[in-house]
Amino acid sequence: MTRRFASFACIDWSGAKGPVQPGIAVATVEAGMSPVLVPGPWSRRTILDWLLDHAERGSDMLIGVDFSAALPFADAGAYLPGWAESPSDARALWAAVDRLCRDDPHLEAGSFIDHPDIAPHFRRHGGRQGDLFGSGNGRFRVTERHCRDNRHAPATSCFNLVGAAQVGKSSLTGMRLLHRLDRRIAVWPFDPLPEQGPVIVEIYTTIAARAAGLKGGSKMRDAERLALALAGLGVEDAPTLDRHDDHSTDALVTALWLSQAAQREELWHPPALSPALAALEGWTFGIP
Repeated sequence: MTRRFASFACIDWSGAKGPVQPGIAVATVEAGMSPVLVPGPWSRRTILDWLLDHAERGSDMLIGVDFSAALPFADAGAYLPGWAESPSDARALWAAVDRLCRDDPHLEAGSFIDHPDIAPHFRRHGGRQGDLFGSGNGRFRVTERHCRDNRHAPATSCFNLVGAAQVGKSSLTGMRLLHRLDRRIAVWPFDPLPEQGPVIVEIYTTIAARAAGLKGGSKMRDAERLALALAGLGVEDAPTLDRHDDHSTDALVTALWLSQAAQREELWHPPALSPALAALEGWTFGIP
């Protein structure tokens, strides 16, 4: 039987530069209740502190983070083929990103992207596409392939750093965050689901928006659209917001969706997720 959590959270993440990231939003919800925003402003370091506080208190909370927790591995037999120091598994990857970026402020990840042996794997602004980026839209993890092939959401490659949908910088900064947690919070599926304490899962906010029945895109930039999404998940009393930005509304709807999706046994056991793949690439919770 799937573990039951008392509360749920969504962290809408950001890979932007600077000491504070306006793109970060946090929403929480208790089982059966309406979601609420946790007041900011937020930075990646204050999110780290917030998570460590929940670890210290042993909070019975499932926390969704909106970034990719690893790079593709299964497609090429390595994260970074051709680099002699390419990490052997996801935790080694997190450690490598944090080590190479130790002089980058605010948990940024520019030094990883700029490393001469790593840069050729990325597509960057100004028409700069590395020789190892691959063809088409670049390399994908197994979970991202499932997401795209089954039309759950238009997952993008972590090696693409161009365009509004790019997730590379946010994912690399997220890997620094996971490394800094130093196993004080279990991260599924890299860790088994513990019987108590907080747990982190990777989520994709577009999946939540689609589950809420939104049509014509996943964004909610006004009170009516936010209310429509929450109603689609069974909550009629939408919170009053000063500003309906993408980050806050995504966090609210995804926290509520997570509180419901977490009860679905099959989402914890995707058929394609082997123990070996879990250690290498992880999985996006919500993709069966």
